[in-house]
Amino acid sequence: MEKLLHYVWQHRLYPLAPLLTTDGLPVEVIDPGLSNRDAGPDFFNAKVNIGGTLWVGNVELHERASDWRRHGHDADPAYDNVVLHVVGEADAASATSKGRRLPQMVLAVPPSLLAGYEELLAADRYPPCRRVLPHVSRFEVDSWLSALAAERLEEKAARIQTLVGATVADWEYVCFCTLARNFGFGVNGDAFEEWARHIDLKQIGKHRDSLFQVEAYFFGQAGLLEREPAEPDEYFDRLRREYAFLAHKFGLTPMDPVRWRFLRLRPQNFPYVRLAQLARLYHEGRAEFARLLAAASVAALRECLAVSVGTYWETHYAFGHASPRGSKTLRAASLDLLIINTVVPLSFAYGRWRMDDGLCEHAVSLLEQLKAENNHIVRAWRDAGVRAANAADSQALVHLRRNYCDRKDCLRCRFGYEYLKNAGRP
Repeated sequence: MEKLLHYVWQHRLYPLAPLLTTDGLPVEVIDPGLSNRDAGPDFFNAKVNIGGTLWVGNVELHERASDWRRHGHDADPAYDNVVLHVVGEADAASATSKGRRLPQMVLAVPPSLLAGYEELLAADRYPPCRRVLPHVSRFEVDSWLSALAAERLEEKAARIQTLVGATVADWEYVCFCTLARNFGFGVNGDAFEEWARHIDLKQIGKHRDSLFQVEAYFFGQAGLLEREPAEPDEYFDRLRREYAFLAHKFGLTPMDPVRWRFLRLRPQNFPYVRLAQLARLYHEGRAEFARLLAAASVAALRECLAVSVGTYWETHYAFGHASPRGSKTLRAASLDLLIINTVVPLSFAYGRWRMDDGLCEHAVSLLEQLKAENNHIVRAWRDAGVRAANAADSQALVHLRRNYCDRKDCLRCRFGYEYLKNAGRP
């Protein structure tokens, strides 16, 4: 109920009857203030006229007035600038830490709004707001998708910035870790990121000219040389001997191989094949940070990332497990996912770090040039009438699902707003 009170206050969905404090003073809301989702009062810099006196300050909302004391606001100086306490039920008086008694106002949630909100929460078909989507203007849809795409990009950039801070701005290693995580393509993303943290680029850089030694280092640090294969395998034995040499030379400790997932994966998506592709990329130097940044187009980036595997892996998908000879080059859809999830956020984050707007704009341009992703989330929105025109739109829809729909945060969603605006209408 408190979330709905926030919504009613923010969107001025007040009853037609005059607003009054619990003491009977008339209240005029000139500006509800700026919503605050962090610690502190719920709305900053509100302007309200109470009994003929203009107040400028903060507003706090609670389902019950007694929550003020229950949450410790009566002893917290951060709430001393509250000028109005808005409540669903006035069951107690409220005062600041300085003893100033706060004016309180009871605000009712319109029944139609409550009913519409409960419909959204109870909907068993995704997206829950599909009933109103055909009636939302294309301008509103595009505007919301643009905002969501920006949120998604900022979220990814923040993750990269955290890694930049942890590595003392070693952007080459940040690029390697980011690319490695995305080579997991979701299922093994966490495992690949953990693996990347077991890789020292200065160490393996001394052996970069040998694909065999790079593979030995990569597979060894992945813990995938710990167990004997089901069938005798000469290449496995050679790799393990080479890794033993490298482990002794550099004092290496492999990760726990239990972290890798294989269930319901196609053979070409097995971690062995992905690691072999990464080894080839690293050996050939085609995924270096500077080279990815310098690629001016989607086509150039695809050329950088389009990697196959060494001779052994052309006929194997795991040690001791043969497969028909065939290309294990990354497919076009996989290349585009790597651009979307690796190159775009890296370019954007680096542009922010360097204060280079051109790099940030380039990142956004890449998203707009790429085709929309084809996944279950994008297809669900398409079936509901919202089509993704490009990768920026599909990233927006993925963000919408994970950060709004899955969290039932319809009150912050513009599609949710349209649904609730029309609540009670046929």
